[in-house]
Amino acid sequence: MTKFPPTNSKIAAVDLFCGAGGLTHGLIKAGISVVAGIDIDPACQFPFEANNKSKFVLRDVGNVAKEDLVGMYPSTSTRILVGCAPCQPFSRYSQAVVRTGDQKWAMLEQFARLVTEVHPTVVSMENVPELARHEVFLKFVKHLKHVGYHVSFSNVFCPDFGIAQHRTRLVLFASLTGPISLIPSTHRPSQYRTVKQAISKLPTLSPGEIDGTDSLHRASHLSDLNLRRIRVSKPGGCWRDWPPQLVAKCHQKKSGETFPSVYGRMEWDSPAPTITTQFFGYGNGRFGHPEQDRAISLREGAILQSFPPKYRFCQKDAAVSFATLGRLIGNAVPVRLGEVIGKSILKHIAEPNG
Repeated sequence: MTKFPPTNSKIAAVDLFCGAGGLTHGLIKAGISVVAGIDIDPACQFPFEANNKSKFVLRDVGNVAKEDLVGMYPSTSTRILVGCAPCQPFSRYSQAVVRTGDQKWAMLEQFARLVTEVHPTVVSMENVPELARHEVFLKFVKHLKHVGYHVSFSNVFCPDFGIAQHRTRLVLFASLTGPISLIPSTHRPSQYRTVKQAISKLPTLSPGEIDGTDSLHRASHLSDLNLRRIRVSKPGGCWRDWPPQLVAKCHQKKSGETFPSVYGRMEWDSPAPTITTQFFGYGNGRFGHPEQDRAISLREGAILQSFPPKYRFCQKDAAVSFATLGRLIGNAVPVRLGEVIGKSILKHIAEPNG
C-alpha cells in the first residue's frame, strides 16, 4: 500500500472527469484530501477507489447538481475543484474536422456551471495545449474572471517535473483569494527522467506474454510481419529504417511520407513519446520496447504515466482488456503532474493572500 503524507482535512478536493485516478492520486501524494471523483465510465470505479480511498460517483458531470457537489465536501473545508474535461475534441488529432455538435465540447461549460454554483476557493483544470486556441476555453477563462477568480494558465512540459514522457499539457489555476501559479520546474534537461530509469527493471517479455507476478505487465501479440519489422527497428527510428519489402503500402505513397513517428522503438536514454490510449500497439506510434521485440506492456505504459508500479487497474483474476486499460492509462493525468498541481495549490493557500 502506498504511503502518503498526512492530508489536511481542512482542504478537500473533488475531481471531475476523474478517470482511473491519476490526478486524484497525485493530489493525495501532495497532501490534499480528495473526497470524491466523478466520471461517466464504470471501468474507472475499481482503480479509482482501490488506490485512493476516495468515493467514486458514476454520473455524467452534466447531471451533477449544486446540492450534490456541495454535499461531497466536509462542511468546514476549503473547497478545491479540479478536473480534466474530455480532451478529444480539442486534440490536434481531431482538428481536421471541427465537431461543433460533439457533446464533449459542452463538458467545459458544465465545469464552469459547477464553479459558478459552488464557488470553490481554488479551481484547477488540466487538458491538451490545443484547447487554449478554442473559443470555448477563452469563454471559460472570461467567465471565471467575471465571477471573481484570479486566473492563470500555461503549458507544462512533463519532463521538467520528472515525468519520463515527452508530454505537454495545459494547466489552469483559478483562485478567489489572489494570483496563483504553478510551482517552479524541478528538473533541467540534463536531469530528465528516462525510459531506462522508469521501466528497465521490469521482467523481460515476449510478444503476447504475461508476467507471472503482475497481470498488467503483459505485451500484445505481434503478427509475423510486425515481428520481422521490429527486429530491424532502431531505437528512436521508424519504418524508414526497414528494407523496402517490409514497408507498408500506405507509407510507400507520397502522402504516407509525413507519418514517420510510427513503428518505432523508444530510446533508453530519453523520455518516452506521449503515451496515447493505443500505446500497447507497436504500429500506433513509437511504442516499441527499446530492446525487446515487442510493444511496451500495459504496466510499462502506466509507469511512464508516473503511476506507482503497483497501482491496481482491475480486480485480481478479472479479464484484462488492452483497449479498456489502454484508454484508462492513456487518458489519465500523469500522477506526478497531479502532485505538482496539488503542491501548487497548497503553496498558494499557505501564502498570505491565499
